[in-house]
Amino acid sequence: MSSEPHLFVIFGATGDLTSRKLVPALYKLLLSKDDGQSVILGVGRSELTDEAFRATIREALQESGCDKKHATNWCAGSVHYQQVTDEDYSQLRRRIENVENERGLTGNRVFYLALPPSAFEPVISALGEHELATSRGWTRLVIEKPFGHDLASARALNALVHRYFDEAQVFRIDHYLGKETVQNLLVFRFANTVFESLWNRDRIEEVEITVAEQLDVANRAGYYDGAGALRDMIQNHITQLLTLVAMEAPAKWNAEAVRNEKVKVLQAIAPVELDHVVYGQYEAAGEVDSYSNHDGVAAESTTPTYVAMRIHVDNWRWQGVPFHLRTGKALPERTTQVTVTFRRPPVSFFSDLATEAFDRDVLVLTLQPDEGFDLCIDVKHPGDTMDIDKIPLSFDYADRFGVVADAYETLLADIIEGDQTLFVRADEVESSWEVFQPVLDSEFSPEPYAAGTWGPAAADEIAVTGWKTGASNCSED
Repeated sequence: MSSEPHLFVIFGATGDLTSRKLVPALYKLLLSKDDGQSVILGVGRSELTDEAFRATIREALQESGCDKKHATNWCAGSVHYQQVTDEDYSQLRRRIENVENERGLTGNRVFYLALPPSAFEPVISALGEHELATSRGWTRLVIEKPFGHDLASARALNALVHRYFDEAQVFRIDHYLGKETVQNLLVFRFANTVFESLWNRDRIEEVEITVAEQLDVANRAGYYDGAGALRDMIQNHITQLLTLVAMEAPAKWNAEAVRNEKVKVLQAIAPVELDHVVYGQYEAAGEVDSYSNHDGVAAESTTPTYVAMRIHVDNWRWQGVPFHLRTGKALPERTTQVTVTFRRPPVSFFSDLATEAFDRDVLVLTLQPDEGFDLCIDVKHPGDTMDIDKIPLSFDYADRFGVVADAYETLLADIIEGDQTLFVRADEVESSWEVFQPVLDSEFSPEPYAAGTWGPAAADEIAVTGWKTGASNCSED
């Protein structure tokens, strides 16, 4: 990580994201690698003193397992707070300059918008109008997803950002890109010729990307009812995974080269056929109440809590290979998997011996809860007969490398270093919305599914050879 001193300004400093993710990640980074001259300035509407804010930060750090004494000392020297309303950004500017002068900082600044989407535009405008988008050092703007509610709003937000900030200053964050398995997708593909030579329509039959959530919408119902599963997961997280699975090798390993190839994938996606899209909404089962009964959900809401779809990437590598995307709330388990199903051999002399196990080989890359991968292959079962079993060749990140850094720790380090490789570019955001806007504009009625199941029965028709996540792909015996 860069040792350049900097001021890390967090808007939404009293929110859950700050206490649960940002502060613990920053603490670990600054504790292990920084020169001690980096400073956090929390910004919020609440009326708090520096010491009151430090108390909340100390509590968050202790809950994440940090040493109490060291966290207390670090907060006393590195954490400040400034109350801000729409009218007093000039006061914020003065506070920033005062803190920088007191701590001997050189004007390097990160502005992190840990805010609801409705607050992005006024805060960005205020930063620009009060000349906080530039300084005597470097300035970086970090924006959490969702970036826009649809194509029009994403374009408008990009235009506003570019009014005050250069694209090189902007870091649109999707925390999935900080996960080790996601980053490893590119290494897995392009550093291992055994896989890259198979990574095409001739050898791959289909690709599945599933992001399953076991919890219901809980206290997010107010936000979720205006978003739904497609906006909340598919347009961003799942699309990012799709681009990394499908992209061509970049000419170089740098931010522009990698993101150029991701944009090419999005531009090659064929128009989504609406009869290849299934929406669902969970109903009460067990201890889970129906979505429609949550506080904050509109009466007669048709917001989907589940979406499954089939799309195609119409380029030389992927022509004819279906990509099956699926996400939902209140499903049987919490997991995120990319499953690559390889084609059967054109002719097999084992066909007379085939059992259920003698099927397509499957590569399963798991992002959560346990990061790693399994390559499911066929082997002969010991014995006198030619029985075939499917077994996993497995790799687990935690088993091999120990504790894996949190995604936010990785991404915050990149922000401070100025590395945009794992962040979403403006044209990438708009290209993604262009893919899904016709789907959002279409009329639909979500089909009911019982909480704790894998979604509506109609979704089974989407996956050509059946959904792999939630099924037994490899024997563990």
